[in-house]
Amino acid sequence: MKKLLMILLLSVTALGLSVDDAQAARFGGGRSFGMQRAMPRAPTQAAPRAPGAPATAPGNRGWLGPVAGLAAGLGLAALFSHLGLGEEMANLVMIMLLVMAAMAVLRMLGRRNAPAARPMQYAGGMTEIGQGGVMPSGSQAAALAASSIPADFDAAAFLRVAKLNFVRLQASNDAGNLDDIREFTTPEVFAEIKMQLDERGAAAQRTDVVQLDAEVLEALTEGQQHLVSVHFSGLIREEANAVAAPFDEVWILSKPVTGERGWAIAGIRQVS
Repeated sequence: MKKLLMILLLSVTALGLSVDDAQAARFGGGRSFGMQRAMPRAPTQAAPRAPGAPATAPGNRGWLGPVAGLAAGLGLAALFSHLGLGEEMANLVMIMLLVMAAMAVLRMLGRRNAPAARPMQYAGGMTEIGQGGVMPSGSQAAALAASSIPADFDAAAFLRVAKLNFVRLQASNDAGNLDDIREFTTPEVFAEIKMQLDERGAAAQRTDVVQLDAEVLEALTEGQQHLVSVHFSGLIREEANAVAAPFDEVWILSKPVTGERGWAIAGIRQVS
């Protein structure tokens, strides 16, 4: 009986520690990495919120793991007491769960405080967007597009393909299809995605893009490469039966001037 209860305790502990890691399942893991671009500073545009979803920021979900673990620990402690296993076993349960909660919180805070890659600076009065930075909206976005996109650039056609590839890469990421991911990423971005897949292991996942909006922020040529920054936002479901959560990120796409390869993702930056 004691062995069965100890196995149950260890299972609950492992589940609590894995909750935080399971949240960021989409392509890129909700992180900023690779090439970073600078953008004009403008009023913040709030990302869409799923119908019926609580107003609490999605990042607060990270606290659910420790809280759920402690709640389960209180129930197990009461069960041990009822079965006459003594206060020593109950105290051991609480100590283990407190350690579990502390580890989960420290890991979550460490990720949030990790420094993002430094954006490239360039002329034109631009300022960088960091974590929680600002994006143009409304007429300001239209003015930005008019000044940052060449007249002969077919933004509508480019966005159509970009949105198709966004959805495709979510599926490739779910399936762990490295060949498909390699085709659409630069070596630096591919290495980051591969590392994320290695960390995930064999765990199955399914990401559903519920709503997808996109706009071209800039299209230009720098040195020996063409660059296009696409702002993606909308609603995405990263766990089965979960409420779709908002996302807001910029993908930087690059293509050699020589045309030796097609467009590839050179960097991803989280806006909020």
